[in-house]
Amino acid sequence: MPTVIEPKLIAGNSNRPLAEAIARRTSLYRGMNVGLVDARVERFNDGEIFVEVFENVRGEDMFIIQSTSNPANDNLMELMIMADALRRSSAQRITAVMPYFGYARQDRRAKARTPITAKMVANMIAESGIERVLTMDLHAAQIQGFFDIPVDNLYASPVFALDVLKQFEGSLQDVMIVSPDVGGVARARELAKRIGAPLAIVDKRREKPGEVAEMTVIGNVEGKKCIIVDDICDTAGTLCKAAEVILEHGATEVHAYISHGVMSGPAVDRVTKSVLKSLVLTDSIQPTESVQNAPNIRILPTAPLFAQSILNIWNGHSVSSLFETETLGPIYEGIL
Repeated sequence: MPTVIEPKLIAGNSNRPLAEAIARRTSLYRGMNVGLVDARVERFNDGEIFVEVFENVRGEDMFIIQSTSNPANDNLMELMIMADALRRSSAQRITAVMPYFGYARQDRRAKARTPITAKMVANMIAESGIERVLTMDLHAAQIQGFFDIPVDNLYASPVFALDVLKQFEGSLQDVMIVSPDVGGVARARELAKRIGAPLAIVDKRREKPGEVAEMTVIGNVEGKKCIIVDDICDTAGTLCKAAEVILEHGATEVHAYISHGVMSGPAVDRVTKSVLKSLVLTDSIQPTESVQNAPNIRILPTAPLFAQSILNIWNGHSVSSLFETETLGPIYEGIL
């Protein structure tokens, strides 16, 4: 079997700019060119997906970079078909690098006769020949247990902490972290702990999915610069309403840090017209042109984090070491 001299990266169509950025950062860390494997991922006229890999991948350690964002079904099928193509081409190991794991919100049976789609997708991924998953900020931690293969779940909070420390330098004593619901307290507490800030919670009651009937702020936000922390921003309705409620309770300004910017439907328009001073998203989902042009939306890069994680997996080193500011700080030096 040939000696593996470098990790091999291949990308689907879900977020090509991020895949190319990861390849550039990997090349920088390795001190040699690590480009994306030459391949084509196309569709037949009836929508069927076709994959052809133009380079030899026999015995190689392959990393497929593919978020399962909108269109979720197409991107998921691309991922699995690419994995099948690599497995049949005798790749030594196949790792799915999924910056955004779609279907994660369907992680339990909230009502009778509903599916647990996150578990079903986990089964499909494993059966396609993928042997490891690298992702970021899963909607629920238990999704890792849905897989019968290793899953490395990265966190955006260390990157957010670096950015907050820079953006609010000199006024950190006025910053308060806010969880937009009770379920997200652990995520918000993690960021609050990293920057030494207090924590508040917005308790919300939903009439039906996507609609919030009532909100209550738990904690004193008066005179504070509040930062809402969450993993997904979809239509932004809840986020914008939470920002209004927080301001009504005496906060001086409201910002938001969100891991995955789904930003569907009226989301961009809502954020632009909202009281939010800034919304910070990562590029785990490729931002649309309207997101990029929005005056109060900013994008944080995840390529440095994913590139280093890929190299750590390839080298057999710890991925959890990247959760520490001391390790991540030098990686993001000069970027944030």
